[in-house]
Amino acid sequence: MFECLKIKDKGSVKRMLTVDEAILSRRSIRAFRPDPVSRATIEHILEVARRAPSGTNTQPWKVHVFTGAALQRLSDAVLHAFWNESENHSNDRTHYLVKWRDPYLSRRRKVGWDLYDAMGIKKGERERTQAFHAKNFEFFGAPVGMIFTIDRDMGWMSWLDYGMFLQNICIAARGQGLHTCPQASWGNYHEVVEKELGLPAQEVVHVGMSLGCEDVDAPQNSLETVREPLDHFAAFHDT
Repeated sequence: MFECLKIKDKGSVKRMLTVDEAILSRRSIRAFRPDPVSRATIEHILEVARRAPSGTNTQPWKVHVFTGAALQRLSDAVLHAFWNESENHSNDRTHYLVKWRDPYLSRRRKVGWDLYDAMGIKKGERERTQAFHAKNFEFFGAPVGMIFTIDRDMGWMSWLDYGMFLQNICIAARGQGLHTCPQASWGNYHEVVEKELGLPAQEVVHVGMSLGCEDVDAPQNSLETVREPLDHFAAFHDT
């Protein structure tokens, strides 16, 4: 394992990251190297992630793992829909907010413009922006793409459980020297993905995720997102 880690000293063994290190070093990577990730490593990550908590142990997650020709086939199908402007595609569920408001709108705008600035994309450069958006559906060049599905009638607690499972994957991947990018964008093309996967009617596309080795030279991977300070979101009650 540790497939993307460079061992500097001959014969040395790369130590595992601590939990804190794995969490703090997790970033959404938007450019990957093509280095393959072994089936054993992918299975190990998912084995670890499945220990995520879920209400009454319902375990609502289902994972479709794509590599090689299968990944290319899925990517081609969604990219065809993406570039076909005569087609209208959208998610059948609300992603975040129906109407954006502050502070969420300001945070969203900041991370977007910080990302574009890192890549030298200026406001109004529609073609370059669209080309970058299309990279979502190539899993940003990662050798492994995952599509996560859930039964359509699951309630909001199951969606929260799913989030803990996805986070476990991100952290377990860091333990293997790998990076990820969770991608809500795949939900916008759920009909195309559902057809490619042959999903039953009760199963819906949740999100996608890229998995692989970070391209450390890609400017988009230099993005450092800002987090709110603790005293902005936490209240301590002791009396």
